[in-house]
Amino acid sequence: MEAIKKKMQMLKLDKENAIDRAEQAETDKKAAEDKCKQEMQLKEAKHIAEEADRKYEEVARKLVILEGELERAEERAELSECKASDLEEELKNVTNNLKSLEAQSEKYSEKEDKYEEEIKVLTDKLKEAETRAEFAERTVAKLEKSIDDLEDELYAQKLKYKAISEELDHALNDMTSL
Repeated sequence: MEAIKKKMQMLKLDKENAIDRAEQAETDKKAAEDKCKQEMQLKEAKHIAEEADRKYEEVARKLVILEGELERAEERAELSECKASDLEEELKNVTNNLKSLEAQSEKYSEKEDKYEEEIKVLTDKLKEAETRAEFAERTVAKLEKSIDDLEDELYAQKLKYKAISEELDHALNDMTSL
């Protein structure tokens, strides 16, 4: 029994040692993972630093270009100032001309309104005249038809008159020959 107790104690010790080794292995594993993460972070940091250096160089090149453009822009600005004073003078002239044109525009606008009113009146008169003309054309057509009818009737009456005249002439000739 004592041997079993010793064996059990040994097994307990082995178990505790195994647990300690497992915990140590777990700790070592976490340390290795942390080290791996740190190495990955270091690589990423190096990559970011390289990217930042590349961007810095690009920005530095752009800065040099922009400085040159700024110098040219300053030169152009000096020239523009001279042109600006000329343009201001021209603008004053254009403004004066514009004011004059606006005054004329008002006068012409009033005339245009009068003409539009006159056109409206004349358009109304034209429509009225066209209506009267259409009525007159219908009346003329009716009168022409009446004239045609009267001419036909006149012709018929003339034929009757001629026939009666001839009959009377025959009768008169017959009477004189008797």
